[in-house]
Amino acid sequence: MPKTVAELRAHGIGVLELAHVPTPEADAELLLAHVLGLSRGQVQAKAVTGAGAGSDERLAYLEAIERRAAREPLQHITGVAAFRSLELSVGPGVFVPRPETEFVAQLAIDALQAVASPQPLAIDLGTGSGAIALALATEVPHARVTAVENSPRAFIWAKENARRVGADNLRLVFADLGDAVPELDGTVDVVVSNPPYIPDDAIPRDPEVRLHDPAAALYGGPDGLDVVRALSRRALALLRPGGALVIEHGELQGAELRALLVADGWRATATHRDLLGRDRATTALR
Repeated sequence: MPKTVAELRAHGIGVLELAHVPTPEADAELLLAHVLGLSRGQVQAKAVTGAGAGSDERLAYLEAIERRAAREPLQHITGVAAFRSLELSVGPGVFVPRPETEFVAQLAIDALQAVASPQPLAIDLGTGSGAIALALATEVPHARVTAVENSPRAFIWAKENARRVGADNLRLVFADLGDAVPELDGTVDVVVSNPPYIPDDAIPRDPEVRLHDPAAALYGGPDGLDVVRALSRRALALLRPGGALVIEHGELQGAELRALLVADGWRATATHRDLLGRDRATTALR
């Protein structure tokens, strides 16, 4: 049984490589950091200096590595996911926020910061863990943010994250995005959403997504755009004239999504590429 931090790290990387985990070195170090209560950098330093680990920590790490090798998401094992400047609680029943969605949040933050009002209003429709809504609330602190979610399990995670982050300017609403918060119709400055957009017959390759993310957060009907259609109609009612819409989508859906929005009466539609050069979000104005 490996006893030192270096031996544990090497063992973890080897097991994860055999399991074809995409980032074995990073995941092994992050799991070791989680078990030891250290940062990833501190784990790397202890591996170099030959530091040891206690028997309970060694057993906990080996168990964590086996779970990751079985393709359980890293974030489910550690219980946290990083999103922009935030550390969010995640687990079964909620979609794990992805790095590419940080780019989508930035588009919404930019739109919100450009609003002349001293207290602009934003709505995140289908908030899941609360990631986008909490990024808006913390990075645009003078704004008011409403987060809407209709999954009971995801709503619990969003409530926990709102408590964890402590955003006083965030309001959580349990409702379906197709008819949520009618009292705000015509008053909203920015609507943002990362809706389910995978076509029903396009099964994700990664077991972490296929087996662990909730289906309601992934699949959007035969062409993947059923929820986007409802989202477009609802956002038209919610936004004031000139208000902005930001929608995340798949890399091959930009043209079809823009056509859908134009047919609904949106103007200034534009599709934006993420840091990897892939179409990731489309914006439009009311």
